[in-house]
Amino acid sequence: MTDAPDASSNRETLPTRKQALIFSTKARVLRWRLSLANLGRNAPAALRRLPIQDAPSIAESRTPLYSQGAAEEWALQAGKVHNLRLAARALHGRVLAPGEVFSFWANVGRASRRRGFVEGRELREGCIIPSVGGGLCQLSNALYEVALQSGAEILERHAHSRRVPGSSAAIDRDATVFWNYVDLRFRAVNELQLTVELTESELFIRLHSVANRSAHSATQLAPESSTDPSLVESCETCGATACFRHPTAAALPQRTGTAWIVDAFQPEHDAWMATNRTSIDSLLLPLDSSRWGCGPYRWTSRGFVAVHQAVFAMLRRSWISRRLSAEGAARQRALLEMDEQVARALAKRLPPLATHLVISQNLLPFLWRDGLLGGRTFDVLMTRLPFAELEAQLDRAAQVHPQSSTLADFRAPDAIVHAEQAALARAQRWITPHTAIAALAGARACLLKWQHPSGRKVARGRTIVFPASTLGRKGAYELRAAIRGLDLAIRLGGPVIESAGFWRGVTLAPQTTDWLADAAAIVLPAWVEHQPRRLLQAVAAGVPVIASDMCGLATEPGVTNVPVGDVPALRAAVIALSHESVPAST
Repeated sequence: MTDAPDASSNRETLPTRKQALIFSTKARVLRWRLSLANLGRNAPAALRRLPIQDAPSIAESRTPLYSQGAAEEWALQAGKVHNLRLAARALHGRVLAPGEVFSFWANVGRASRRRGFVEGRELREGCIIPSVGGGLCQLSNALYEVALQSGAEILERHAHSRRVPGSSAAIDRDATVFWNYVDLRFRAVNELQLTVELTESELFIRLHSVANRSAHSATQLAPESSTDPSLVESCETCGATACFRHPTAAALPQRTGTAWIVDAFQPEHDAWMATNRTSIDSLLLPLDSSRWGCGPYRWTSRGFVAVHQAVFAMLRRSWISRRLSAEGAARQRALLEMDEQVARALAKRLPPLATHLVISQNLLPFLWRDGLLGGRTFDVLMTRLPFAELEAQLDRAAQVHPQSSTLADFRAPDAIVHAEQAALARAQRWITPHTAIAALAGARACLLKWQHPSGRKVARGRTIVFPASTLGRKGAYELRAAIRGLDLAIRLGGPVIESAGFWRGVTLAPQTTDWLADAAAIVLPAWVEHQPRRLLQAVAAGVPVIASDMCGLATEPGVTNVPVGDVPALRAAVIALSHESVPAST
């Protein structure tokens, strides 16, 4: 809402509390009258929402989210964008059947604090004032524009009471709204679907012709210019300190820091956060383990202006995960569902005016899908390959080893894969120490150094250590093929999951309390490895490591990298390192 149609036009006199009370009373009377009138008729209802269909766009509108105003107006602009973000989530995917009526308020609902709306820009009496839900007229203006383009029948539309040069009102293409008696309503001629999205800098609205999928897409309009803030007095900059609205405007924040939304602890990311955070940043995490002295979320939480936790979601995830099997599709599905629950719990605590976020990758697709990243910039703390690349990698491994029961047992839902792809394409930076993941990001990669654990040096022997369970994705098939016929024993780092008798024909070394004891080399020719912690531990202990390039250690000294799936290269590397090792008898 950015305009009150029946407000006073006297700009020479400061607005008074009496005028505000009169206006508020009139608004209440008009709302009650509308509510009574709706009792005896079919009031406009919310439209049904369907998944976005592959239909041509017949009408489009792009408008900038932020204007180049004074720095003091930042809070109202950020508040406006937050309000647009909430309203866009309410409208995205709505479908109008032929003859069906679209009502702005029936679909958006009341913009109240209880629903998460904040102070934004409202144009009233020639001033831009703080108002809960302010800024929604940018959305109603754009909806009116696409309705006109599509040939819809306009049933209700109200122009702003003041036409500011540079705005859509100046060319009579505006539609003000004010809960709930000043509405925008139009009737569709054909079946249409509405998509409403916020990019980093624009509000993007389209009407799609569901009934005519062969239609040509509409010609994209030039972006509509926002109102020039210098042409309108603002409560934040006008200097009229005697106005009763001034204290509210003066109390608005001038800046909000980055919001860090993190989950599973990774020391490299924690070190980067400690270096790059500021004293006005917020931290959102499942549990503040550093404060409570328990739990695995050991992020450094000191120095943030606020720390928000999602304890209930964390406890539920912990309770469920303990009852899941160590491997398998059921576990992966459950973990994905719990990531969604944690993401939603933390999203409720996200500062509305935060315009830049740093997000743990497992939470990213859910925040994107729910429209929480619109109008914001963000970086991603990468903890694994993107779903699309991860599953393509597993598919390649499954083609090489079709007998494996584990390489194709789980794939993420398409909607989640596509949401992550879209979000990662928009991210400013991919932050990771993993060289294979960083390579996918190109110039947007922020490559960190792996954190090496402290540990004692160990004597080398002639045992090859495979520091993982026997799984196809960890390179078990490649290592078995490479080691056969060599006078070397293998010590396994976990249970045999692929099949009974998998290592038949290979000498297995007995388990020891020290997994690095008597090791000639640590070998992990994995198709997928995101957290090579044991390999880093071996490097710190002075034990050579042979790893596939998918382990992400391409720049680490003490690591011999071999191409994933290349058995001859792996065998040659194993032979070379085993010959260098000191025999156990010496």
